[in-house]
Amino acid sequence: MAALRVSGRGVDLGEALRTRVEQRIASVLTKYFDGAYHGHVTVARDGSAYRTDCVLHLPSGITLEASGAAHDAHASFDQTAERIEKRLRRYKHRLKSHPNGHAKEAAVDGALLSDTAVMEAAYSVMEAPEEDTGDHPPIIAESTRTLHRRTVSEAVVELDLTGVPVLVFVHAGTERVNVVYRRGDGAIGWIDPPERGTP
Repeated sequence: MAALRVSGRGVDLGEALRTRVEQRIASVLTKYFDGAYHGHVTVARDGSAYRTDCVLHLPSGITLEASGAAHDAHASFDQTAERIEKRLRRYKHRLKSHPNGHAKEAAVDGALLSDTAVMEAAYSVMEAPEEDTGDHPPIIAESTRTLHRRTVSEAVVELDLTGVPVLVFVHAGTERVNVVYRRGDGAIGWIDPPERGTP
């Protein structure tokens, strides 16, 4: 079952745009996934233009985010939908071209990677003390995430699909926490820390 919330912030969407958004998102996602998805699409005024933000939670456990901006609400949404479709198309292509892609290809329609949850990771970052007078902005964050078991190539595919700058995962071969990230030059970086006690 799909659950998509479509809302306007400072904008009266109207039934035509709301229906168009629901149908286009459903059409794009059913090309690549079977199963329930949920998320929300928000259309908002951004100066003289419109901005559409879309967050979708896919059956695989991946969260896909995309945005678009244009002088018309419909065009703004079209940009967002095209970005979502482009990422999903690239994702499916990478799965097919990946070694053992045929075995995983069937899983694309279902819950690829969803059965690989390994552990819950919780972390808290508190605001920097006031005596710190550097030019650094305060960092305030608290989150709990499920870390999934991935190979490095699967993690890179997910990084590309979701558009996030950093992905933390449990390496399928070593069972250690690893990180892949997008560098400033566009290349992908990989952090594989040594085992404890290893210099």
